[in-house]
Amino acid sequence: MTYRVCFVCTGNICRSPMAESVFRARTAEAELADLVEVDSAGTGGWHEGEGADPRAVAVLEEHGYDIDHTARRFQLSWFSRLDLVIALDSGHLKALRRLAHTEEDARKVRLLRSYDAGAGDDLDVPDPYYGGPDGFAECLEMVEAASTGLLAAVRDHLEGRAA
Repeated sequence: MTYRVCFVCTGNICRSPMAESVFRARTAEAELADLVEVDSAGTGGWHEGEGADPRAVAVLEEHGYDIDHTARRFQLSWFSRLDLVIALDSGHLKALRRLAHTEEDARKVRLLRSYDAGAGDDLDVPDPYYGGPDGFAECLEMVEAASTGLLAAVRDHLEGRAA
């Protein structure tokens, strides 16, 4: 059975595609790629059909990540097929939980940095869109740090399914 994770930010051209690329690489490294499906979406449809922001692509490629991305908007109907919906900031978390029609769907929504034990109290991944390359590098660092804990949680869940 496939475990499905969707990362969600505002427009699905910066933070969520970066998280998708990093987490897809982490699942491949852990030999879980056949068991975990990873994708991303935005809370809004402003950039639907566009590729990832070139600055996000550049920082990902600079750090050895692959990215092949087309922006899309998160749809309510996806809750039924997803196991985990990962919000990149608290605004996305609120929007996704409001969209959820059931408590079960709302429980699927988590903040990415909640999986980073060193994150402290601020669990938002700042939006790098209006800044320069340093913001994209900072975003990548936060995503990478949280991906370790997220991978451990997904692995635990998968092992629980097998038991």
